[in-house]
Amino acid sequence: MSTTESVLDHHLAMFGERDLDGILSDYAEDAVLVTQDGVLRGHDEIRGLYEELFPEFAADEAMFSLDHQTVEGEYAYIVWHAETPETVYEFASDTFVVRDGEIVAQTLAADTAAK
Repeated sequence: MSTTESVLDHHLAMFGERDLDGILSDYAEDAVLVTQDGVLRGHDEIRGLYEELFPEFAADEAMFSLDHQTVEGEYAYIVWHAETPETVYEFASDTFVVRDGEIVAQTLAADTAAK
């Protein structure tokens, strides 16, 4: 069984590689991802979020910095900031709930500014 930390490490690596199938493999089929724009349920809806984010973060001038990471049992929390050609992510955080080696719930919040 995967630990919360190993699932988070894989998730961050897949984000960095912009590997859509790899990142979706971290989520349970019925996972819920809550954002400031609404709730995404299941792989199809979560896929849409990453299909929007990956091209933005794939740009050569894009920068992502992980500022803090905490793992406690089945919970993981990260704080990060980033800059892409389109957006400045001044402060962002994600909270993950991992059960049986899969993300079952996630929250994403970001303070952003368009460039």
